[in-house]
Amino acid sequence: MNGTPAAGGGHAVVRLRSAVAALVAAAALGLAAGRFVLPPPPGASARPAGPSGAAADGASGGASPLATAGASFPTPASSAASSPSGSASGSPAGATGPVTTARLLDAAAFGPEAGIGKIHITDRYGDGAYANAACSGEKTLTQTLGGPGAHFRGLTTGTRTDRDDPTLADNSVDQVAREVAAEAPSASLAQNFADRLLLEEVPCQEAVPGHWVYGRTTTLRLAPDVTASWMGAYPGSLNTTGTAPEGTEPCGGIAVLRSGTHYGVLEVHACLGTAAMNRVVRTALSQL
Repeated sequence: MNGTPAAGGGHAVVRLRSAVAALVAAAALGLAAGRFVLPPPPGASARPAGPSGAAADGASGGASPLATAGASFPTPASSAASSPSGSASGSPAGATGPVTTARLLDAAAFGPEAGIGKIHITDRYGDGAYANAACSGEKTLTQTLGGPGAHFRGLTTGTRTDRDDPTLADNSVDQVAREVAAEAPSASLAQNFADRLLLEEVPCQEAVPGHWVYGRTTTLRLAPDVTASWMGAYPGSLNTTGTAPEGTEPCGGIAVLRSGTHYGVLEVHACLGTAAMNRVVRTALSQL
């Protein structure tokens, strides 16, 4: 947890007493977000990190459970407006200080491709599963990193949530996305954490035929210390060889984000294709 130029042609008569002047202006894209700090209390196991159950108008692709073998996935939504991997102009500075309640994504980030209506936002602070898949060990964030808690945010189409974790929809098909964000004492440790979180997902790139699987890793880089790596999710019906099929669009996926001293995980359950995933992950990274 954001066009094609019109071409015109013709010939103009140039007179001796007239001159043609052209002025081109370019503005570098600055990616900055205002935030307010909400540090976690020492020893807290769980607490709200923002308004719970808030509804936001917007659109998203149909939800798809990432950890369900052989799940029936809807057709992925994509967006031609997405940028490919690479550096963005006007490189943003890496984040510093505590992670706050500012959202990585809002409803508008998913675009109008599938028209889902309202997205409900639920927050909590603490520990929990960040990618609850058997191939990644079904670990919690603390079990993987040995660190403190993090900010968890659920984006769902319904208001009914899991009794133990309100960021998870009670019905998995209602889950649109899930954000996990935290800070490390230093930028180098945040990089270490992000690398370890990504490595936890690598085993999911291979699975027995018929089981859902992650595709190859795509890396987005907005600045040297502002990067994200994401893997698309593919249903078991497309896994016939033990790995994701090349040249086939994913249906959502998972991303590991890092910006300065901040790191996080973004689970996209909405059925987004490659272009839309690039756009959503880039948006989340710019807000981390």
